[in-house]
Amino acid sequence: MNDALQAWLRQQLGAALRSHSPVGGGCIHSAWMLQLADGRRVFVKCNRAAALPLLEAEADGLAALAAVAPAELLLPTPLACARVGDQAVLVLSWLDLKPRGDDRDWSRLGQSLARLHRRSLAQGAGQGRFGWQRDNFIGSTPQINAWHDDWGAFFVERRLRHQLRQAPASARRLAGTERLLLRVSSLLAAHQPEPVLVHGDLWSGNAALLPGDTAAIYDPAVYRGDREVDLAMARLFGGFPAAFFSGYEQEWPLPPGARERVDVYNLYHLLNHANLFGGGYWQQVEACIQLLISREVPG
Repeated sequence: MNDALQAWLRQQLGAALRSHSPVGGGCIHSAWMLQLADGRRVFVKCNRAAALPLLEAEADGLAALAAVAPAELLLPTPLACARVGDQAVLVLSWLDLKPRGDDRDWSRLGQSLARLHRRSLAQGAGQGRFGWQRDNFIGSTPQINAWHDDWGAFFVERRLRHQLRQAPASARRLAGTERLLLRVSSLLAAHQPEPVLVHGDLWSGNAALLPGDTAAIYDPAVYRGDREVDLAMARLFGGFPAAFFSGYEQEWPLPPGARERVDVYNLYHLLNHANLFGGGYWQQVEACIQLLISREVPG
């Protein structure tokens, strides 16, 4: 919090900085809780100046989700985003998170996500196509969102193939990738989802409960896609409680075959983690590839 950044924050927020403290949990940006002289608290993310596109994409995604979120599902509000000296800075409204709640809390979160997905259909952006008006990021990896009329082709080309092309740069040779892409195309050929606005990176670290029967989601990687991608990732990396999924299905049941598509959709995130972090993620990727190649295509 150098003088230039403090001066910029005061100009943007209309109040002086009283104190600041680091907030843990992220692996890309440094994060801070700021206490302002007028009593407000805000959340600030900082990184090197070159990372400004990541923060701009995050602000764009939060605003898009907030426009269709039901009242009980909150998102941090982008308050300012800019390059300040040699830093990129994003200022968000502060959310008071509460400890893990009970099944009723998580069921309500599932219902709220279903309402967000359904409400986004009425928005009509994209005119029935899959993608987004800009590329953004999944973690720190560029996420390609060029519009496509066909969901299966979009997922194969914009998601899986894009990640697979990066594997050699990670000194990893994966066997059977073309067979994999053909099999995924076959597995998704008969699936014709509606292009809802998805969070895109909905693992358990990007959602939380709030006081007063509300919940929040954040750190999105938005695009218009199959709503099942959010439900699939919610099962990855520890996953959400079962009540979350039952709550979602009470509000908007999933179509037949959804559980079989979980591995298809989560391969994208496993590939991304392997490309970013290496290690045991590659073994998970290889196992998932072989599982999908061997899977029988529905007749």
